[in-house]
Amino acid sequence: MIILSVLYVIAIVAESMTAALAAGRRSMDWVGVCLLGCITALGGGSVRDILLDHHPLTWIAHPHYLVITTVAALATIAVARIMHRLHKLFLFLDAIGLVVFTIIGCNVALALDLPLIIVIVSGMITGCVGGVLRDILCNDIPLLFRSELYASVSIVTGMLYVAGLHAGLNHELVMGVALISGLTLRMLALRYQWNMPKFIYNRDDH
Repeated sequence: MIILSVLYVIAIVAESMTAALAAGRRSMDWVGVCLLGCITALGGGSVRDILLDHHPLTWIAHPHYLVITTVAALATIAVARIMHRLHKLFLFLDAIGLVVFTIIGCNVALALDLPLIIVIVSGMITGCVGGVLRDILCNDIPLLFRSELYASVSIVTGMLYVAGLHAGLNHELVMGVALISGLTLRMLALRYQWNMPKFIYNRDDH
């Protein structure tokens, strides 16, 4: 769909720019900035495609996505001094990216006629793994493994999408409800600092 494609481009631009800022905080050179931007924006889909044996990979089938993410990363260098003013905007765009990537990942698995649980996991991988790769390369604890509602938002989005399609509802309606629900949940989680329960284990040697 055209709307999903437009949202996807917006999402990969936002992901690439936030990754570029992370690269800047690690004092990476311009090549590192571009690589981190591309890996973050396109990495989730690439890991999904490799795991599902779905070829060609998205950025190979559509090389212009590499150009878009590279330009976005380089543009971040030029406007880095004002990026802090756009923090809330990028949180919103990141939330859009999470739910859009999730829906796209679900669609890929559905097209391969895979079991529903794999469809939902495919959506989560697409939505979350790019950020995991970014955090690992920046030597940070991945956001996915913290208590913040992130992967759970992707799972809820995927479940709503799959359930709606399985019920035979209109595709556009189902996609809209899943996107809006996931986006709303993510923004509410950020606003009210909703977190998943933590597992804390301290060994007592005494």
